[in-house]
Amino acid sequence: MPNFYSDNSDILFHFNNMNISEIINLKEDNFSEKDDFLHAPQNEADAMDNYNKVLEVVGNIASGFIAPRAANVDRDGIVFENGEVIFPENILDSFEKTKQADLTGFSIPRKYGGIQIPITVYIMAVEMISRADASFMNIFGLQGISDTILKFGSEEQKLKYLPLFASGSVMGSMALTEPDAGSDLQAAMLKASLKDDNTWELSGVKRFITNGCAEISLVMARSEKGHIGGRGLSLFIYRRDDKMKIRRIEHKLGIHGSPTCELQFNNAPAELLGKRKLGLIKYTMHLMNLARLAVAAQALGIAEAAYRESLSYAKKRVQFKKPIYEFSAIFEMLTLMKVNIEASRTLLYEASRCVDIKDGLENKIEKYPEKKKDLQKKLKKYAKYSALLTPFVKSYIAEMSNKICYDAIQIHAGVGYTCEFAVERLYRDARITSIYEGTTQLQILAAIGGVTDGTLLEIINSYENNHDFNNVSELIAGARYIRSQLELSINYIKEKKDIKYQEYHSARLVLLGTETMISYLMTIDALKSEAKKKTAALFISTAKNQAESITRFILSNDQNLLNYYNDILNDNP
Repeated sequence: MPNFYSDNSDILFHFNNMNISEIINLKEDNFSEKDDFLHAPQNEADAMDNYNKVLEVVGNIASGFIAPRAANVDRDGIVFENGEVIFPENILDSFEKTKQADLTGFSIPRKYGGIQIPITVYIMAVEMISRADASFMNIFGLQGISDTILKFGSEEQKLKYLPLFASGSVMGSMALTEPDAGSDLQAAMLKASLKDDNTWELSGVKRFITNGCAEISLVMARSEKGHIGGRGLSLFIYRRDDKMKIRRIEHKLGIHGSPTCELQFNNAPAELLGKRKLGLIKYTMHLMNLARLAVAAQALGIAEAAYRESLSYAKKRVQFKKPIYEFSAIFEMLTLMKVNIEASRTLLYEASRCVDIKDGLENKIEKYPEKKKDLQKKLKKYAKYSALLTPFVKSYIAEMSNKICYDAIQIHAGVGYTCEFAVERLYRDARITSIYEGTTQLQILAAIGGVTDGTLLEIINSYENNHDFNNVSELIAGARYIRSQLELSINYIKEKKDIKYQEYHSARLVLLGTETMISYLMTIDALKSEAKKKTAALFISTAKNQAESITRFILSNDQNLLNYYNDILNDNP
């Protein structure tokens, strides 16, 4: 089976063309460790060579070891016996393989045993792992909770926990959701009690916890008596012991190799992470933003697998004396699959780049507080960009993946509906990506402010100012036209000053904003590749039509749904 890194020309294109010089220098603190650690890079070229080698290893393990076991993982599933989760043997074998390859401490600094890889490169790895088996990604990706301990934990906590993650000695989970606190996390009621000896205990129930059987969890709990909102919540490090019981696991549509648990904490000892009252408003938001990037990469990997399965099948399947690949109805579906995957990938990497810069600037200010004044303005900008782009990528790519997997079954027709072909499993696995770590509808709520307040247009203006588009004049004209439709829609919404009307059109505005940004990013990619010009042309052509439709709808001031939905939904003939 081909390497999932080297066989993907689009990932290679981005790796070879993306400008991450600033990210590397922030991550490596201008190569201050080059004489202290054997494998620390000496310069930017050395860092890129290291990243390339790591991605080759990931691609090889994903294709040669994890992917061949995915069907068995799906079939065998998770078993729950005597209060314990039993993983499929193939999942444990895959985790052992990543441990042996030193891939369990991806973003952890070398001083704690990790390999200190930027988020942008990590996201590439997550996509490849997900293409192999979306279930296993939830184990591989949840090691990323170590990043939150790194960012907000004490030095004692870092020394205690980070080497365990880096070595693969433990698995991780984040325990946020409760029976009555799903999307509305500020409603969480699991209780954290401060004891006389200044230690904490957790009591209550968490539900829908991915990998909740893990040895180390980040648990959000209500630490402040009398505080009912987000300010009453803190984040805790919990190392599993007999004071937490797994009450049950969920039986799910997909990702059968990933346990989803209901947990009962019974005065379970835990450590406060960072400061009290910042659990949701600061620490969990950081944790969730990284998780949303990972889920977007997971969705993208699933979509890539479904596209490749469909392309291969369409070329082999003969009907009416020719491969179905040659029928326009089929090759249109396949072509749009590939175009939308590449569109999603360029958006994902741009979001990851912004998060990398934001985190790098925060770390630099923490290490060199005297530079805070000089860096604060730039940090504020990238924090604002990251807050917009993480819900952008989560909502757009998850929905894209679901559509591609739907079309993949359609291309396979009857056999695609059976369990004999992989697309049936991919279809089931994709469905969760638009639900967990915040539903698509929640992402829209998170993104709409950045669309209407000028943040998105600020990003697009930076593209206009930093690139010469003379060689792609038709493409940039299309992107600018889509932008004009976005501006018309935003201005109309603002002038109307009707919050219900804005909420009504939020999903359409976010989609229009996302496709405006992608149109610019794909035009920038086209500056570097003739093949990308064709992909960009197809995407922009489709996006123009959609932009016109959305704008006409918004400007029509049609409020029939707002006026009638209550009557329609409550009509009982």
